[in-house]
Amino acid sequence: MGWIVVVCPSLTFSHAGERELCTAKISANRAKKNDVRKICSERELIVWHYDSLPAYLLWVLMSQQLSGVLFGLAAFVVWGFLPAYWKQLHAVSPFEILCHRIIWSCVFLCVIISIQKRWQEVGQIVRESANLKKLSCSGLLIGFNWFIYIWAVNTEHVVETSLGYYITPMINVLIGFLLLGEKFNRLQLIAILCALAGVSYSLFAYGGLPIFALTLAFSFAFYGYARKKIQVAPIPGLLIETSVLVVPALGYVLYRQIFFESLFLAQLNITLWLIGAGVATSLPLLWFAAAARKLKLSTVGILQYLAPTIAFSLGVFVYREPFDWHSAITFALIWMGVFIYCADSIKRARHLYQQ
Repeated sequence: MGWIVVVCPSLTFSHAGERELCTAKISANRAKKNDVRKICSERELIVWHYDSLPAYLLWVLMSQQLSGVLFGLAAFVVWGFLPAYWKQLHAVSPFEILCHRIIWSCVFLCVIISIQKRWQEVGQIVRESANLKKLSCSGLLIGFNWFIYIWAVNTEHVVETSLGYYITPMINVLIGFLLLGEKFNRLQLIAILCALAGVSYSLFAYGGLPIFALTLAFSFAFYGYARKKIQVAPIPGLLIETSVLVVPALGYVLYRQIFFESLFLAQLNITLWLIGAGVATSLPLLWFAAAARKLKLSTVGILQYLAPTIAFSLGVFVYREPFDWHSAITFALIWMGVFIYCADSIKRARHLYQQ
């Protein structure tokens, strides 16, 4: 049976300012062509006809949550592979890498804004003092997160930083429940408990209070919460966030260039890797900001397990770091939760279509 899928080309706002495509489905075997034309003329809709694609799958593809999931996947996969990028800059001090990340991220975002001709949008955000203050705070949060991460790596706490990004999704879930009123059904609760069990076991296995891990987790989770609450587009918003940090970062880079022997501009390969750090930093943050506005923080929390899993896999299979049975148990519990959560999401999507 064929389907006529009616899709509204305009964007509407529903829950918490999130955008979604208005969709409707009409059976081609039951609806008359005149009725379809009448509906389309009244609501200014666009019509496509599909014969082979299952209707419930098409509905999922049309859903605004799909773009959020794709943005989230892109962000966390790139973050997972970032250790391979930073390996190319082992000769540069971590704080200098941080400053170059801030500077070149700002430059990259300025180019994007210019290409898209969105400087007027940036100006409107700057003129609204409330949004400007909120973006300044979120910029300080992400800058603080970067600093703690580099400090931890530089003091040989790499395992603890990986643990921090396992904890972060649980903090996202906690924030979503306490501050946003997000609810969970039974399967979702089981999935979250499985993931929490994995993280708890990891904490127990490594022992002690992981200060770096907890600081990374809370700073990044609250950054995600802040971006969800700030009603500005991701690209202009991120530009303002990095602009808050760019002046002190530029000052430090100039200080290094004048008074110390910096490898920037002295070695071509190091220079290119440092400049590219802006793109490697900005793109996943843009994707994360877009995902945070389109998805529940609990969903973002589940997706976020990809980044530490990829990074941990790089450490074990590429860089030959130790992988003991404690790590195996942690991964088993976490991925059990991910599987249950994803299965429940598919089940709910089918049920919603049937309704």
